[in-house]
Amino acid sequence: MTDFHADGRAGISADLVRRLLAEQFPEWSGLPVTPVKVDGWDNRTYRLGTDLTARLPTHESYTAAVHKEHEWLPILAPSLPVPIPEAVAKGEPGQGYPYHWAVRRWIPGETASHDSVSDLSGFAHSIAEFILALQSCDASDGPAAGAHSFHRGAPPEFYHDETMEALVVLKDRIDADLAREVWDAALSTSWDRPPVWFHGDIASGNLLVQDGRLSAVIDFGTSGVGDPACDLVIAYTFFSGESREAFREAVGQDDGTWARARGWALWKALITTDLPVVEQVLADHLR
Repeated sequence: MTDFHADGRAGISADLVRRLLAEQFPEWSGLPVTPVKVDGWDNRTYRLGTDLTARLPTHESYTAAVHKEHEWLPILAPSLPVPIPEAVAKGEPGQGYPYHWAVRRWIPGETASHDSVSDLSGFAHSIAEFILALQSCDASDGPAAGAHSFHRGAPPEFYHDETMEALVVLKDRIDADLAREVWDAALSTSWDRPPVWFHGDIASGNLLVQDGRLSAVIDFGTSGVGDPACDLVIAYTFFSGESREAFREAVGQDDGTWARARGWALWKALITTDLPVVEQVLADHLR
């Protein structure tokens, strides 16, 4: 039996993908299988020829995304301003691999970076346009925020203990009192309107760029319906100065939503020791 290490990555290989294809999708079994150049933590992704990809979760906790994305991506896609992943097929467990997996259409483009984006303020407007279009999608039957979204879209207090522990560890490296003030402000507000669609991980690695412009948004594994504050975190992780203000103005949202966005950004920056982002969040809180 395949030996899966604690993080679930062991045993996922091009050979496994070939065997799964031969067993479940023989029409694609002759396609070359190659790992993508930029891979994520939650999934291993392989190109199948030139037009398809195979995406395999690395751990059981990431498998809910396979079913969610297979159901909802085709429904959301027509309402969004740029392409999103196209679900082609859903694979079953097999060949010693214990999870469902996905076949998707390949989307060209490079991941967003300050080098690949030609106009940061224009890019900020494009991201805001995408977020607002997603929020406008019918959320009445969408998946409510919860474990499948790693609690994105829910109140950030789910991560209160982690945040408090990180503040203790980093108390000599950051303004812990101010950080606690930011966190308390995030917990003091809530989304008091009908739930809306959120992506859950609007980050540079999930934004594709062609000719310097946003060309696609990928990885809806943490998406759902609820509070969209988590989608504003990119204001602190990618934008700054004029581009942050352009994003803030274009995406709108009330003060409470921005307070929760700072809370989400702070939590992630603390647990990953991303001190520059911590400083960005604290400075924005004081503005």
